[in-house]
Amino acid sequence: MASLEELPLLPVFDGVKLAALATVLYVIVRSLHLKSSPAPPQVTYQDTPLNRFLFKSCQILTQEYIPPLLWGKSGHIQTVLYGKMGRVATPKPCGVRNFLPMEDGATMTFDIFEALGDHSTQDDITMVICPGIGNHSEKQYIRTFVDHSQRKGYRCAVLNHLGALPDIELTSPRMFTYGCTWEFAAMVSYIKREFPQTLMAVVGFSLGGNIVCKFLGERHSNQERVLCCVSVCQGYSVLRAQETFLHWDQCRRLYNFLLASKMKKIILTHRASLFCTKSSRLDDADLNRLRAATSLMQIDDTIMRKFHDYHSLKEYYETESCVQYMHNISVPLLLVNASDDPLVHPSLLAIPRTLADKKANVLFVLTQHGGHLGFFEGAVLFPQPLTWIDKLIVSYTDTLCQWGRQKHQTPHDGHKLRSAQ
Repeated sequence: MASLEELPLLPVFDGVKLAALATVLYVIVRSLHLKSSPAPPQVTYQDTPLNRFLFKSCQILTQEYIPPLLWGKSGHIQTVLYGKMGRVATPKPCGVRNFLPMEDGATMTFDIFEALGDHSTQDDITMVICPGIGNHSEKQYIRTFVDHSQRKGYRCAVLNHLGALPDIELTSPRMFTYGCTWEFAAMVSYIKREFPQTLMAVVGFSLGGNIVCKFLGERHSNQERVLCCVSVCQGYSVLRAQETFLHWDQCRRLYNFLLASKMKKIILTHRASLFCTKSSRLDDADLNRLRAATSLMQIDDTIMRKFHDYHSLKEYYETESCVQYMHNISVPLLLVNASDDPLVHPSLLAIPRTLADKKANVLFVLTQHGGHLGFFEGAVLFPQPLTWIDKLIVSYTDTLCQWGRQKHQTPHDGHKLRSAQ
């Protein structure tokens, strides 16, 4: 039985526990943004006939994006779940792997997945896909998107970044970089030769978004037979993005370290091909500096810029960024980002917003939630197998095909489709 001296302490102790519980709940509500209401994406665009048709027919652009209630409003959780767990009930589409020799001795690979049915407009369209950093066709988010596209009548071609597949050896002392478009260009040329009637919907995820936008903007001929381009969760300026990666806000420095560890693992997997060969630009000193690196900038300065003989890190970042090429793109261009993406600093979003303000062919779509390549949808706890971004890309491309049919253009004439705006 408690003494008289102890009795007054019990309410005080209970009050401390209650205050602690209230604090924990407050932190949970704030960090998970549980009070945030679902909202349609913010879209920056110009008033054109095509854009009016898009908003009428591509209804996902005007509908609320609803992430899972308990965790889907946290960009960190969306990003981590995507990175560690991938997608839910991931399909395993069957494709054919192709090997193409490059002029410098490298061997690039890409996979082709045929459509599982006819397209709704009977058009022959190929989704030409460039994955994110160090990714390939076997990644879960790529497999989910490919399966969904196949079922909607699209052929898919997926680039495997040079060096990303651990079981395929490099045949030259070079691997993928932020903005090297050589391998993607080779895949596009192959598709044009093998499927002369097809139009291409070019899709890039994260780093892949930088590559596809840079590729299209490098020369006008690259846009021939391109129906549209979609870029998801890229940062647009490699130089500015890497500078923000050195800051601790939104844990970017931690993400920087994790991505650097991933890059280090990929490079070390191919160290026999990359270091100390007769044609290599790398030596044992570079290998030692790589092992000590803790950031992407250190790896880029030690290793990545040397693949293409850049004299400085600044030159490498500026030349490999799509920001100086995007204004040359004339095909319909959809740029998608999430406000809570912890890898893309909010200041970088001024680039696509300004571009959409200036160019009639550009739509900039910004969701409130989604993280980096997450965009999970669901009710309370469990996400759906298909994500919001999977549905958006296919719906956007479907709508452009319908627009072409409505204007009575032949499906093989990309120039007429573009001029219809």
